[in-house]
Amino acid sequence: MLLNELTIVEAADGLRKKKFSSVELTEACLKRIHERNETLNAFITVADESALLEAKRADKQIQKGVAVHALTGVPFSVKDAICVKDIRSTGAAKILDSYLPPYDATVIEKIRLLGGIMIGKTNCDTFGHGASNENSMYGPVKNPHDETKVAGGSSGGSAASVADHMAVYSIAEDTGGSIRWPASACGIVGFRPSYGRNSRYGIMPMASSLDVVGPMAKTVADIALLMETMAGHDPKDATTVPDAVPAYTKKLKNKPATARLKIGIPKEYLELEGLNKEVKAVSETVITRLKEAGATIIPLSLPHTKYAIPVYYILVPSEDSSNLARLDGIRYGVRADESALYDLYAASRAKGFPDEVKRRIMIGTYALSAGYYDAYYRKAARVRTRIIRDFEEAFREVDAILAPTSPFPAFGLGEKKDDVLAMYLADIFVSPAAVAGIPALSVPVGKTKAGLPVGMQVIGKRLGEEIVLSIGSLLEGICK
Repeated sequence: MLLNELTIVEAADGLRKKKFSSVELTEACLKRIHERNETLNAFITVADESALLEAKRADKQIQKGVAVHALTGVPFSVKDAICVKDIRSTGAAKILDSYLPPYDATVIEKIRLLGGIMIGKTNCDTFGHGASNENSMYGPVKNPHDETKVAGGSSGGSAASVADHMAVYSIAEDTGGSIRWPASACGIVGFRPSYGRNSRYGIMPMASSLDVVGPMAKTVADIALLMETMAGHDPKDATTVPDAVPAYTKKLKNKPATARLKIGIPKEYLELEGLNKEVKAVSETVITRLKEAGATIIPLSLPHTKYAIPVYYILVPSEDSSNLARLDGIRYGVRADESALYDLYAASRAKGFPDEVKRRIMIGTYALSAGYYDAYYRKAARVRTRIIRDFEEAFREVDAILAPTSPFPAFGLGEKKDDVLAMYLADIFVSPAAVAGIPALSVPVGKTKAGLPVGMQVIGKRLGEEIVLSIGSLLEGICK
């Protein structure tokens, strides 16, 4: 196995035993990036120089054997909508083409303080607006399994960077499925923790009541390790919870007895019209294997889940229109050459935002406008409460809920780009957990006949990350 193909756990073991150095591991990842990025377009910015400097420092730290962590010396990528100090961070928008953040996002700071090697910023749909990574102003990301297919969105670059072994893991952001769907499309593990579990400080905000930062990696064990590092209360983010961070890796080793597990299967998911036949077949095989392993499978209903997409596409554009008001061509990034103030705003945004961003700002501004707020935003907020209650009721009966991550495998580049509603439906299985603020994990469980990955989603109750990760690890074992 090549160095860049190692998991975090494997890389940490090799570094600790001095089988190779952090510089060698980082060089292997950089070599892969320079071989493949022109084809896949996974990275917007590659931090060769700073990564190698950080790797040298990590090697000295490892040599001394002082304060060495499993993440020390291990290269990772970061979604470009997350701030990294003094590294170009565009959010995949031309309006921020030259933006250099003066600070690290809290989750990135935690990893870098432990000696993690930030290797580059990955491509994404601009500000997270999209499900295919075709809304990036720096071009689409291609799927490593089939370069004619999308990598999923919005965190397609992060998913591709891990799947193609350009980085050992990636830190990304999930508003309505932006970690889980690309993870499924590219055949890796992606985790959306509960809202408030990880700090959002330093994240370019999309919809502040839904945005969550989470890890993407090759195994559930790596995800557990990253969550132990990333999670926790942050005084810079008032939405973070004060609850102590569980020992995820320890709990993962002490897996719950399969015979005691109660897994809920929502009829609204597997009976969905338009669910791809191969995705349905793979999902049913996984459910059968869980049953054979001793788990109790319980059919259940989430009656308001059908409203998650319309709720999401009212709440998110509304919060978008507010959050993106700060990008005016004056305080950040690229400024249009105009003399009048209004013209400067208008020209900077016209050139700096892609169509999908403009579309969402317009929808959100309309939904929040006088005379329409009650009809749209307030009503969506009330239905959101119903969706949350559906999940709470379900978790009185089951330990976790299992569903496909996406109704289809990765689709062709350009196939849905001009059909906005069809693109929005890519979020149909991932948006309910996001709207409810609960944890959800996508695990690769099989492939289609064409070799495209299929992911299954484990959904848990709020702050119930441990059981979600444990069941995810169980799925890894039975789907090998």
